[in-house]
Amino acid sequence: MEYIVPEQKKVVLPVVNSDKLFPVGRVYCVGRNYAEHSKEMGDDPERDPPFFFAKDASCVVPVCFSSCISIQYPMASNQFEYEVELVVAIAQGGRNLTLEQAGDSILGYAVGLDMTRRDLQAQAKKKGRPWEVGKAFDESAPISPIVLKNDALMDQIVNAEIGLQVNGLTKQLSHISKLTWSIEEVICKLSDVFELRPGDLIMTGTPENVGAVMAGDEMTAWVEHLGEIRVNVTD
Repeated sequence: MEYIVPEQKKVVLPVVNSDKLFPVGRVYCVGRNYAEHSKEMGDDPERDPPFFFAKDASCVVPVCFSSCISIQYPMASNQFEYEVELVVAIAQGGRNLTLEQAGDSILGYAVGLDMTRRDLQAQAKKKGRPWEVGKAFDESAPISPIVLKNDALMDQIVNAEIGLQVNGLTKQLSHISKLTWSIEEVICKLSDVFELRPGDLIMTGTPENVGAVMAGDEMTAWVEHLGEIRVNVTD
């Protein structure tokens, strides 16, 4: 049997020190999971339950460590902003997971950018509409190869530095320890509303000092113990 239209290409991420690939399923994002970012977005930074939104797998752009890729400045926007995030790759599915099960569900970690059409997101928020127009567009999720977890890395990630530079100037700098909801807590809360599946990605939130980039700018994003990615913005 043939498809009536061409089949969409499957998005995959390489796995460090492996010849296997990670097939991207769904991409879940956590909103405002650092207190200081909540403040700059006008929210109360108290420990409100996390909320989630999604990007399509087609939004993902694989980026090799220590190399540079280009993404295009998006259509319909005049405020294109960066958000550096720790990304968690899920190996085991499930619903209503415990903290222990959440930890066991993790395959590994990656460095990601939740690129945002902030002006379109703001318009949607003002009218009480979904955020997809500001979040789920082409090339909005550059993501590094996946670094497989081990006991040492899991301990290191908890306190790892996370940061982003634009044209060599540091814009975002924080630590994973400042997450309002920990990695395992995020997985638990997400599994209470969606049954997780192998191949899912979770973008765990961004620290403060998000900001805009223009065509010609180059972003360098990193998470300590994982590596860094470089992304150039083109016309």
